[in-house]
Amino acid sequence: MPTLPLRVDRAASDPLPAQIAAQIRGLVMAGTLRRADRLPSSRALAGDLGVSRSVAEQAYEQLLAEGWLHTRRGAGTYVAPTALAGVSPPPAVRPAPSPGPTLVRLDTGTPWIDPVHRAGWRRAWREVSAAAPPRGYDDPRGLPELRRALADRLARTRGLDVDPDEVLVTAGTADGLRNLLPELPQGPVAVEDPGYRAAVETVRLAGRRVVDLRAGEPVTDLRGCVAAYVTPAHQHPLGMVMSAADRLGLLAAAAAAGAVVVEDDFDSEFRYDVAPVPALASLDRGRVAYLGTAAKIVSPTLRLGWLVAPASLTAAITHRRRVTHAGAAWPSQRALLTLLRDGWVDKVVRTARRVYAERAPRVAAALAPYAELAGPLAGMYSTWLLPHADAVRARDSARLAGFEINLLRDYSRSSGLTGLVVGFGGVTDDELDRALDALTRGLGQ
Repeated sequence: MPTLPLRVDRAASDPLPAQIAAQIRGLVMAGTLRRADRLPSSRALAGDLGVSRSVAEQAYEQLLAEGWLHTRRGAGTYVAPTALAGVSPPPAVRPAPSPGPTLVRLDTGTPWIDPVHRAGWRRAWREVSAAAPPRGYDDPRGLPELRRALADRLARTRGLDVDPDEVLVTAGTADGLRNLLPELPQGPVAVEDPGYRAAVETVRLAGRRVVDLRAGEPVTDLRGCVAAYVTPAHQHPLGMVMSAADRLGLLAAAAAAGAVVVEDDFDSEFRYDVAPVPALASLDRGRVAYLGTAAKIVSPTLRLGWLVAPASLTAAITHRRRVTHAGAAWPSQRALLTLLRDGWVDKVVRTARRVYAERAPRVAAALAPYAELAGPLAGMYSTWLLPHADAVRARDSARLAGFEINLLRDYSRSSGLTGLVVGFGGVTDDELDRALDALTRGLGQ
């Protein structure tokens, strides 16, 4: 009987019988062991591996119980005839290509967090470690204290007067949209074009058709759509602000179509030319579902956001979250509560706003000779219109220098707009200067 290519690791956390069973199971799945092949006796296997016979017997007993092996009285242990019934042989595995060098991303979603604020971040997580978590699944709406803090913040910074019970804590903006879509009637969803790629994919994954809304143009007709996903305070990614007349026109079109307006208010606190524009939801709470996020003010990795849905949908969304155990992670919620309570978020926003206000003109000075600014300077990125070939040349030049820059075409569907989307939040000043040098070298070719 040939020796099986098995090994045991006594330093591993898995028990020895489990290690042996997993390796034999893998040999059967890979086709190395075939139907009716005989295995070594438990005594022989134990001797080959240097383990006790009881360890080998436990491994065989597990595989017998799972149906991978069977025994013949007095004849030994074999691969079961039905072990691979209905299982296709695994495809040949090719070595993965070696990853290239890690690029510094100048994206639209990574905020600037001044190192002076690290102590507050650490303090928040120390509080999480000392706090007692819920005994079971917590409130599907989110941590009550956090919902109160978010309601206070929405009233103070966005002019949105809401009750804490109307605030649902989500695992980010896309998760808020996933919460909302099942409660809407069947039908397509209109999304700005160019627009937020995660929203487009979320709508499609929900089995709904995406209807393109030309970004920056008035919305006068939503007939046939059940919802319209928009970014009125700072259009993503072009950057313009939806005018008061266009806001009222959008709400009128939604009312005529019986549609819900989904407002993604992703970075409204980072205007540095004028005061933040009030939330669209403040004009019509019964028609607008409001989405906010901690990604731009704290960190994308926190994976937290909030949804304030029309009252007619809130109960149904909460019920679905309860029965599916869909909710944001309690430790992240608890940390954000501390960061809000201690004023850490306000400090970070003020610091970041000053940094963005200084960096945005530097980006503009570098790129204005080659491209047209798509919208007003605001937030943590700016978008530049130019021919696609020029944008690709600049992007490739930046890559050679170690930076990743987004192309506007990647945000566009039917609009045909091309250019560059240049983030300047999640980088240092030195990295930004080097990235701009690389971009202008590519554009100057």
